[in-house]
Amino acid sequence: MAHLIGYARVSTHEQNADLQHDALTGAGCRRIFTDQASGSRDDRPKLAATLDQVLAGDTLIVWRLDRLGRSLPHLIETIAELERRGVGFRSVTEQIDTTTPGGRLVFHMFGALAEFERDLIHNRTHAGLAAARERGRRGGRPRALTGDKAAAATAMRAAGQNPTTIAATLGVSRATVYRHLTHHASPTPPRDTNAALTVEQNGPDSAPEVARCSTTAMM
Repeated sequence: MAHLIGYARVSTHEQNADLQHDALTGAGCRRIFTDQASGSRDDRPKLAATLDQVLAGDTLIVWRLDRLGRSLPHLIETIAELERRGVGFRSVTEQIDTTTPGGRLVFHMFGALAEFERDLIHNRTHAGLAAARERGRRGGRPRALTGDKAAAATAMRAAGQNPTTIAATLGVSRATVYRHLTHHASPTPPRDTNAALTVEQNGPDSAPEVARCSTTAMM
């Protein structure tokens, strides 16, 4: 036998759910679950219990749409899940009933509008980033070490200061200092492979002689 199950929600303990209970009782609900929680919260135990309770053929009824979903996408996702399970949905105030053809049409229109809104936000975001790049601006967080601080970090490291001391002095994190020093590390000078080969062949005592030969050749 199909059942009409109601769900009500009030944001705080001071608010009274009597208005919702009266509307749900008038709609034929014999069992009503009530949450006292903000609509933006994910952990609503009575909503979870309601969704567990309803079976195929039942109808979940709310006083108003915003009592069920914390956002339009969440509302549509919840009603779509009910539809997949064969559970109807009805909102008393908006007079939406997914057990009727007209109600299903309105619900699918809501879904199309939500998807359209997501696409608009996505396109506007990418257009804004592209325009910013054309003007030389880049997205993301601004660098913590720029200008004088960056120069000071490089100079302090060259003077033998460790990254912890540099970070404490400049008021930034050690990770920031490490990133800066890694990015601005001085290139390693190329190795004189000819001299190294001569030293390896003649032994380490011949290194001064190699240096003297090189000096004589240059004179």
